[in-house]
Amino acid sequence: MAEEFGVEDSPQRGEWGLPSRVGSLHVEEKRGDCFEGGLSGSKAARKMDSTSVTGPVKGCSICCKSSLHQLQDLCRLAKLSCPALGVSKKNLYDFEVEYLCDYKKIRDQEYYLVKWRGYPDSENTWEPRQNLKCVRLLKQFHKDLERELLRRHHRSRPPRHLDPNLSNYLVQKAKQRRALQRWEQELNAKRNHIGRITVENEVDLDGPPRAFVYINEYRVGEGITLNQVAVGCECQDCLWAPSGGCCPGASLHKFAYNDQGQVRLRAGQPIYECNSRCRCGYDCPNRVVQKGIRYNLCIFRTDDGRGWGVRTLEKIRKNSFVMEYVGEIITSEEAERRGQIYDRQGATYLFDLDYVEDVYTVDAAYYGNISHFVNHSCDPNLQVYNVFIDNLDERLPRIAFFATRTIWAGEELTFDYNMQVDPVDIESTHMDSNFGLAGLPGSPKKRVRIECKCGTQSCRKYLF
Repeated sequence: MAEEFGVEDSPQRGEWGLPSRVGSLHVEEKRGDCFEGGLSGSKAARKMDSTSVTGPVKGCSICCKSSLHQLQDLCRLAKLSCPALGVSKKNLYDFEVEYLCDYKKIRDQEYYLVKWRGYPDSENTWEPRQNLKCVRLLKQFHKDLERELLRRHHRSRPPRHLDPNLSNYLVQKAKQRRALQRWEQELNAKRNHIGRITVENEVDLDGPPRAFVYINEYRVGEGITLNQVAVGCECQDCLWAPSGGCCPGASLHKFAYNDQGQVRLRAGQPIYECNSRCRCGYDCPNRVVQKGIRYNLCIFRTDDGRGWGVRTLEKIRKNSFVMEYVGEIITSEEAERRGQIYDRQGATYLFDLDYVEDVYTVDAAYYGNISHFVNHSCDPNLQVYNVFIDNLDERLPRIAFFATRTIWAGEELTFDYNMQVDPVDIESTHMDSNFGLAGLPGSPKKRVRIECKCGTQSCRKYLF
């Protein structure tokens, strides 16, 4: 089966080997998302040769995983009408703007160099402003242009002609935006939670991180087993009429939440939620972490050298569940091996599961969720809790972040990579400060001095 190709891999004119005189293409399924339209009746459209219609196409083959837009491009390239794809004689010569490459002003007329979706750069054309329908792309182009002019020349009014370096920057920025949009769509397609994820980078030209796979739950490493719980509660009402103390009581612990789903335990005390064996349903007040992220969040590029970060797009109340830290569960021995690599890279993605003993570690370097991008702060607004749901092995808790205070829309989410919790009867789960077997007998004691950039008044100057 042919692999689906992106915009950069779209076929060029004539590469499909279609007959030069064709009629209509018939398809049974439409696939793909809608994108913003470009223009109609432009010079690019008029330069296309006219082709008469002679009847249905025979012997025409296409990639079986082609998207809707790729099929539409194919029709327009070969001058085919196809009602099932929304390509008719009326819009056969409508073309979509992929992005804008350059700008110039001649007398009082503005012109834009247009990159057409599905066509090589050699087919780019200068178009007058009145021909363009892509309002969103025009606004974004001028926003990027003004921002870069302010950065370079301390002025925002565009000149009549852009210098090549500036126009090249705008092209790279447009390509980056499309890459980030595709990544955002991929993240939202993979998430299993209510909260949506948006991505933005208004700082530099960095695109999506390479070799990162979005997952929603732990990825279990070789030789590790997550044993499913064998019993559940029989409560009619887990909050107000718990039977035998419900799931927390069965483990000799307190009920974790109030009737608003806010945690009411001290940091360091474990949370035991109802599990898949319990009689209660999805709306049980003791099912919070397992419902996943409920807030709309944004992965954004920080402007102070801290890489990517995460901000909330809506208000989060104090003590509310925000997200879970997920990744690969690996043994401490494997964590030490990987830690030597991460040590050289200056990365911090190893999270010790040290609720009762330091045997396992969560590695979110290559497999993880949005928590992968949450930055450190010495004065964080997230607190770590150990959570047990379908697996009661105390060496393998789930790691949940709860808000330590009200977090307002637009605020960055942070947690302390070296969090210290007043002991109740257990130790806290924390980021591995040595990228390895921190605290275990015989483990290396080398400390990696990573400078802290959180900028808070209580900053400790170093992460570890």
